[in-house]
This record gives sequence, structure tokens and C-alpha cells, in this order.
Amino acid sequence: MPASRRGSGSVTLPTGQTLAIHTRIQGEEDLPHATKKTMADHLRKYESLFTLTPQRMRMIVEAFTETLEIGLNKPNQIVPMIPTYVFGWPTGQETGDFLALDLGGTNLRVCLVTLQGEGKFEITQTKYRLTEEQKQDDGQKLFDFCAECLKTFVDTNFGERDSALKPGQNLPLGFTFSYPCSQERIDHGELIRWTKGFGAANTEGRDVAEMFKKSLEKYQLPIQLTALINDTTGTLIASHYVNPRTKIAVIFGTGCNAAYMENVKNIEKINHLGIDPAAEMAINCEWGAFDSFEHEHLPRTKYDAIVDDTSNKPGEQAFEKLISGRYLGEILRLVICELIDEGVLFLGQNTYKLEKPYCLDTAFLSLMESDPTDELLMIIGIFTHFFALETTLAERQFFRALAKLIGRRAARLSSCGIAAIVSKMGYLEEGCMVGADGSLYNKYPGFADRVHEGLQDIFGEKGRNIITHHAEDGSGVGSAIIASYDKDQERRWIVHSCLNYRQDEGHCDSAKNRQIAM
Repeated sequence: MPASRRGSGSVTLPTGQTLAIHTRIQGEEDLPHATKKTMADHLRKYESLFTLTPQRMRMIVEAFTETLEIGLNKPNQIVPMIPTYVFGWPTGQETGDFLALDLGGTNLRVCLVTLQGEGKFEITQTKYRLTEEQKQDDGQKLFDFCAECLKTFVDTNFGERDSALKPGQNLPLGFTFSYPCSQERIDHGELIRWTKGFGAANTEGRDVAEMFKKSLEKYQLPIQLTALINDTTGTLIASHYVNPRTKIAVIFGTGCNAAYMENVKNIEKINHLGIDPAAEMAINCEWGAFDSFEHEHLPRTKYDAIVDDTSNKPGEQAFEKLISGRYLGEILRLVICELIDEGVLFLGQNTYKLEKPYCLDTAFLSLMESDPTDELLMIIGIFTHFFALETTLAERQFFRALAKLIGRRAARLSSCGIAAIVSKMGYLEEGCMVGADGSLYNKYPGFADRVHEGLQDIFGEKGRNIITHHAEDGSGVGSAIIASYDKDQERRWIVHSCLNYRQDEGHCDSAKNRQIAM
């Protein structure tokens, strides 16, 4: 078996079984625990590494804003600023039953959304856990699994409803696909790259909408895919449906992203399509890629560099790897492992269980920060139950302080991304709401407060004008709302734009003809 950094070996039992042995190799038989002073000295070092000053944050915002502009002007940029072909805000009066499928970083959700108008809705949903094998297996198999779960959901829910489907009736479906896709129309999307740890083969560069339609046909489902959207776009639309002051949407969960409504005249890279410049279109930023490859603007530590180098996409998603729920626990684990190697922590104990990458879930950081007991009993439980390690109070206080540093940095960097959109769109004076979703925003203690604190550090008192709020089931509800959009209205947008383009240029390209025919 491969050697552990802390010593390992194996013995063969008489039964033929192999027993692994891991030891902490030290020169003394009885080593002391780390003292409170020792841990305090180390904490000061990490405070300097993980603390973001307001001045540094404002520099990041300036670079971020410039990156967003470049993404709107030029195709194939690191932050791609993807046009979604979702035109305009919902009215709040959309009604009817719509299906939504949400393929996220951890779960697959199938939802039946009943839009009731006046910003109200009801939702019935079922979650299915995705295995690591499914995330890495063939892409068509992944979409077959999605269709299979959808069939189970439809059979279960529509068999019992008074409004059961009639023969020949198809239900409109909005598919929330939370990965960067280039789109030519709303029911199309070529996967640019997998993020959030996915790596399903034979998918990147292909139209995932067509792949999913193939799976729908395989299971003979009475469903019409009407929209392929990103979860952040769905959150934007759903949040505005409920609260029209919402101008921006963000996701802080397994990954991170943002969406907002842009004036078409500012999206220079699609000028050739001839879309009415007075129109508004939702933009899926895919901002998790900010500062990728060059690493010029973000405050990366050596632990962040290790996370990046050992990921399935080295160099990519630089912003996401500093702030998303997938990576925060791993950053903490790497710091702890370094201190173990330096002979500071867990002296004389077997630490092999901490050797496994990503074994320290970000949920553990959340529990560490929220531990209400003087003795930090929750932290005792984490290390004894999951890693068979004993801790001193000084060590536990250090772990909680370190978790707070990592979590606070993530929130403050998140506020830099929001501030970049606010600055670009000129929302600061009048203020706006920001619909926010994702496990990090919803469950990590103090995350939202730290984002607001960061906005005030960037903008001063005017930062109070930008308020984040929980977006109730944004990706599922937003997908249903977009599926409900009047297709005739969308055709009118495109036909009108194409006619204008004909008058100006004397022709209309084949891409727009395909859109008109949809």
C-alpha cells in the first residue's frame, strides 16, 4: 500500500486478510499536546494569510468589473458572460403547472411547480443523490439517469392528481443545468466545461439539451424541453418574480456563480444577431472562472495552490476554488496536515484518517463556528467520531478560529463579485436586492452578514443599499417560470430583431432563421 506521510505499513493475518497500520513517527514515546500559546502564535500567521483588507477588496472589484466587460465584448473569454436568450423580467402573473429538472453539484431534483400569479407558487419535489461514479461516467448515462428519475416522479405525482395528463398532452419542462454552456437559443446549450468536480465523458462540446431529449425519448416521457438554463439564471428570474427589486442573483454552494439582466446594446459579441438593442437579456456570468490561469488578482495561499493543482481542472475556476463549499473544508484540512507534519498538532496520535483529500467537509467548518459550548464539544465530536483523534481545548479554539478565517475570506471575496456587477450596472445609488441561494449562503453561520460587511468595506455606507436575501428554491421555480414564458412573445422578439437586421444589412443569417423556426 502507498506510504502515508506519517508512517504506514501492513501485516497479513492468518486468515489472509491485510491489516493496515498507520503510526505517527516521533522520537519520544510521550509527547505533549500543543499549548494555548503555541496555537495563538500559529493563528497570527494564518490571520495575515487569510485576511482581506478593504483596499485589497476594492482592487479585486476593479479587476473583476473589467473582466465582466471583456466577457460581454468578446467571445471565448475566461469569464464567458454567456447570453441566455431569456428576454426580460417575469410579470409576476405567470400561472400553470410546469416541470423543472435541476442538475446540481450534489443532487438531482425533480420539481412540479404550480405558478399561482402575484409572485406566489407551490412546489412538489423529489431529490436524488448523485454518486461520484455518475459524475465521472459517460454523459449519456447521466442524462438517462435524469430521465429515469423524471419518469418515476411523473408516474408518482400525475397518477394521483385530478389534473392527470390527457393522452397526447406534453408537459413543458425547464432544465436547470448548472454548468457553463454556450447557447444560440433558449432550448440549446453546448457544454463548455464541467465544473464542481464533474467529469462525465463525451459531454464537453456537445449540445446537452439534445442529449437529454434523446434520454426523454428513450423513456417515452410526455415532456417537452422548452428551456435550458443555468441555476443562477433561474434564481434571478424566481427572485424577481417574488420581489421585483431583485436585480442580481448569486449561488454560493458547491460552486459559485452570478446572473443579472443586461441591456442587449452592451453585449457587443452578439451584435451580429441583430437583436433589438433596447431589449434586456439575462447574462449567466460563470464568474467562478475569474482570475483563472494567470492568477493575477486573487489572494491565493499555498493551500489554495495545492487545492488547484490536485483538482480535476488545474488552473481553472480560480475564484470558485477560494469561496465555494466544495473547497473550504479541504483548505482547512491542508493547514491542519501541515501543522501535523511540523509536529504541532495531534502529537503521538495516528492521523492517517486526515490524509484523505476532502475528508474534512465544509459542513464541519460550519459546525465548528457554531459550537455554543465552552469546551467546544461539537469539535470534540467531529475529531473523535470521524478521525479517531483527541483534541485539547487550545487546539479546538484554534480550529474554530481558523475555520472562521477561511469562511470569512470566502464571504468577503463573494462580496467582491457582487460589487463588480453593482458597479458595472450603476445600482449603488438606488440600491437593489440580490437573490442568493446555495448551501454556503443558507447554512454557513454568519455568511450573509459577512457578505454585507464586505459590501460596506468596499462601498462605505452606501454598501448598505445592496441587500442579499434568501431566494426560495430559485433554480427550480425560476426554471418553471422561464418554461412558462410565452413562446409567441419570444418569436416576436427574434423576428422583429431579424427584420431590423435585414433592413440594416440586407440579410439575416442562418442562426437567426433556426431560432425563428423553433
